[in-house]
Formats: sequence, C-alpha cells, structure tokens
Amino acid sequence: MIPLHKLEKLPRSQRLRKILKIIAAAEMEISRPENGFAADVPYLTAVLRLLAEDTGFSGASAAALSSAWEAFRLAESPVSELSRGELLRRLNGTRHILLAEIGKHPADWDFIDHGGRLDQSQRRVFPGVAVYLEDIRSPFNVGAMFRTAESFGAETLLLSPLCADPGHPRAERTAMGCIAVLPWERVPLEELPGPVFALETGGTPLADFNFPLRGTAIVGSEELGVSPGALALADQSLGRVSIPVYGAKGSLNAGVAFGIVMQAWAFSLSQRRS
Repeated sequence: MIPLHKLEKLPRSQRLRKILKIIAAAEMEISRPENGFAADVPYLTAVLRLLAEDTGFSGASAAALSSAWEAFRLAESPVSELSRGELLRRLNGTRHILLAEIGKHPADWDFIDHGGRLDQSQRRVFPGVAVYLEDIRSPFNVGAMFRTAESFGAETLLLSPLCADPGHPRAERTAMGCIAVLPWERVPLEELPGPVFALETGGTPLADFNFPLRGTAIVGSEELGVSPGALALADQSLGRVSIPVYGAKGSLNAGVAFGIVMQAWAFSLSQRRS
C-alpha cells in the first residue's frame, strides 16, 4: 500500500486514481466471505479522510464521502458481519464516485461479485431442459444468459461454434460463478436435442405458448436474431415463442428477452412437475 504521506503529495487526478485502486482492492478482499474482514481499517479510514477533505467534491458526492469516512472512523474491532456489509457498501459507493469524478463510467467488469463460490448441491434442475445460444457475440450477454439459465433450472447450456467464449473475463464477471456450475458445450445446430423452439418475433405469444417438459430453447444473435436454419428446425418442431411488446422499438435486448422466456418456462415446469 502506498504510504499516506505520498498520497497527499500527488496531484489530485493522480491521487484519485491511486485511491480508486486502493478502494477497489479493499472491496474485493472484503467481499470474499472466506477472507473474513481482510482489510486495514485504520489505513482505509485515513484514505477516506483524504477524500472527505477534498474540496473538489460537492453535493451528494461530498456528503457520501464524509459519511463513508465517518463509518470507518467509528468501526469497531473486530468488525461484525453487520458492520462488514455496511462498510462494504460505503466502499462500493466511494469507488463509483471516484469513477465518475475521473470520467470513467463503470463498465460491466467494474461490478464486483460478492457471491463467492456457488454450492452446486443447492441447484434445482429441470431434467432435459437445454438452451442453445446461437452466435451470441457479446461476452457480457453470454455471461448474463449463463446466470439466467442456471437460475431458472436449465440442465445444460449449448453454444454454437461462433458464440462468444464463456471464458472471457466479461462473461465470467456477469455469470457470477454460474459458468462453473452449469454444464455447457459447443454443438452444431443439427445436434440439438429435441424438441426445439425458438425465441423470435412473429411466433406464439408467451402467455399462449405450450412449453415442453423437455427440449431446447434457441436464442439468436443480438443483431440478426435466430438464423433461417434454426427457425426452420424450430418450425418443424415446437415453433416460435414471442414476447408481446408495446413500445416503438418493437423488440428487447436478447438477454432480457431470454430471461422473460426462461422464467415462464421454469414456472410452467414447476407447476406441472410438482
């Protein structure tokens, strides 16, 4: 850790960037349950004091920084679990204030996973439920879809040969540990386990669609939707499911649409298999 007296002597922009790294590292350490409370509270308190006394902040940001400093200044040792959560929230708020101040808007990789490792024994799986991601290009969307599929009981997630890599840092960040617990593999379209249906416009409205007990849901590219070949395969099987929308845009983000459909499928299965 950089000594406090050196931080004080740095130009403001450089000092804020250094403090941003300090806060991010501390937040990551504290967010890991197995680490207990692995942070130097006196040092962080002193760093937060520098921010609270920085006259370059104003309004809500200045108030939040002063409040964070006060919370750390009054923290008891050892830190209780309740206090741990509160101090972690203060650090998180401070980090995002600093990101805004230096003009760096947070991207998906700036959000820290506080969940730790996932316990596979807690998974409730619907046997035979599979999802096929066809040419999803964004690692962010791939990770989000892994998390959604795992949350709603998919047994496996299948990827097209050109789908973004689940091992990409952005995918791993947004998946929040789900890539490690949800089985997945790359398969060509012709090897999908049936029956199959596609999430696409122009199909059966969500409320009227008859979800199968087992099967594969096809989710298409963010830009082009489900491919003609995949649509033909679905039309020969269970067809297409569509989400009615009422805005001018007429469509949803692929990850959002997928979440809506997976919740509906999981609810249908929970009612029929209970």
